[in-house]
Amino acid sequence: MEKKETKYIVIAGGVTSSLGKGIVAASLGKLLQARGLKVTVIKLDPYINVDPGTLNPYEHGEVYVTDDGAETDLDLGYYERFLNINTGKDNNATTGKVYQNVIMKERRGDYLGKTVQVIPHITDEIKRRIRIFENQDYDIVLVEIGGTVGDIESLPFIEAVRQMILEKGRGNVITILLTLIPYLHAAGELKTKPTQHSVKFLMQSGVQPDVLICRTEHPLGDELKHKIARSTNVDFESVIESIDVESIYQVPLKLLEQNLDKVVLRYLGLDEYLEKEPDLTAWKSFLDRYFHPKDTVDIALVGKYVELHDAYKSIREALVHGGTANGLKVNVKWVNSEKLTADNTAEVLQDTDGVLIAPGFGSRGIEGKIAAIKYARENKVPLLGICFGMQMAVIEFARNVLGMKDANSTEIDPETPFPVIDLLPEQLEKEMLGGTMRLGKFEIDLKENSRIREAYGKDRIAERHRHRYFFNESFGERFQKAGMKITATDADSGLTEAMEIEGHPWFVTVQFHPEYKSTVDEPHPLFKAFIAHSYKHKTEQNGKK
Repeated sequence: MEKKETKYIVIAGGVTSSLGKGIVAASLGKLLQARGLKVTVIKLDPYINVDPGTLNPYEHGEVYVTDDGAETDLDLGYYERFLNINTGKDNNATTGKVYQNVIMKERRGDYLGKTVQVIPHITDEIKRRIRIFENQDYDIVLVEIGGTVGDIESLPFIEAVRQMILEKGRGNVITILLTLIPYLHAAGELKTKPTQHSVKFLMQSGVQPDVLICRTEHPLGDELKHKIARSTNVDFESVIESIDVESIYQVPLKLLEQNLDKVVLRYLGLDEYLEKEPDLTAWKSFLDRYFHPKDTVDIALVGKYVELHDAYKSIREALVHGGTANGLKVNVKWVNSEKLTADNTAEVLQDTDGVLIAPGFGSRGIEGKIAAIKYARENKVPLLGICFGMQMAVIEFARNVLGMKDANSTEIDPETPFPVIDLLPEQLEKEMLGGTMRLGKFEIDLKENSRIREAYGKDRIAERHRHRYFFNESFGERFQKAGMKITATDADSGLTEAMEIEGHPWFVTVQFHPEYKSTVDEPHPLFKAFIAHSYKHKTEQNGKK
């Protein structure tokens, strides 16, 4: 049987950043997947960092961690949540990574003394990254290019795409430009000129977009679409309106209404997939539950980066999934842990049904997290602590229940007399850490008669990690006797992975990151359980009023 040709869809952005290229890529992937095609997505980031692992969340939003331990762009989270696929290190590349690989090859002598240049060496490496899935039986690879067309940082990526179109043919590589049609309130009209200029920038690099997706606050209308088509050399049917919506999960259906999937398949010569409509039954069912909840539940998300919601993007979406699975709308109360104190915590959290302690690093805002944990523990409010959130729960319990007044993590206070959170012993550190952190998927054993075992319904799981500090096992017996139980351990090393408080309605803290594995099709069991118990707490409190 002849091997089928892998097709490529390149998605770039114009006018401004943050137009939603990741959501468009994931949404188009969903439509193609629903028609029976095997799809994956690659994100190319123009910044010079090798990966986003060292970036401040305020700079770039959350760092998304894959099964194989890659620290990647948050758009990979959209790909996984929409497409229900696993991504990895090959699904994300940066300018830094591209140049790093080229320089390593040059140092090894791979270029045989040639002068190493942007063309062909950098562009060849970019093309290699784009074509990395070519022998893995994918029908379509979507390639999202970060940044904005016209930026100097994006030029090598656009040039690599131009070369791929030449090498593989226009029927095998098509280009989508996501752009903005701003509405000028003073003039009372939509303006197409920014889009025209973005197309001009792209064409100056030798690439004619096949499809334009126009972000807009108001419907475009056929007259405006014709104007855009004429001025950009794009077919009228290929000018796609992408109007603002209430939920990102509506985007696939909105693009379906605009026939984006049909336009793309015709360009790629895949007309046989047009014979039947895409099966989006489960997706529509999710949206129906999302927009018609039986009730609401209020969750306090306690963290130090709450001003930028993208810093907790996966957690926010996992709460949506968990709420919808319970027929509930989740209202998130964003609580800045730097502003929480022992004096104001009760006032800030009194109207919340559940408390989620977010992950993080460093000393800033930890006392606020500890105050929130104390409030949830003493007032029997359901609590989910994630990674650093578990570590803060351990410190709170040590200080306020075990009487270890100065208990801390050695990350925060290297001289603490009670290092309840500490680095691994040196030998284990060498065995378990990838670089400076424990990253990626590890298997975990769940103990019987625990909340976490009840949530998962199984005795062994695999979850993703991103941390370096651990619960200090030498304190384990004291915690367990006082009622804070170790309920999950690493399958190989026996290190603590989850801790719960006995006698509390639902107080579960985990060292791993469950939010990374929650998808529309498969909401994460811990988030489902957390929301369910938070709603139970709400109904019980309402019954007392």
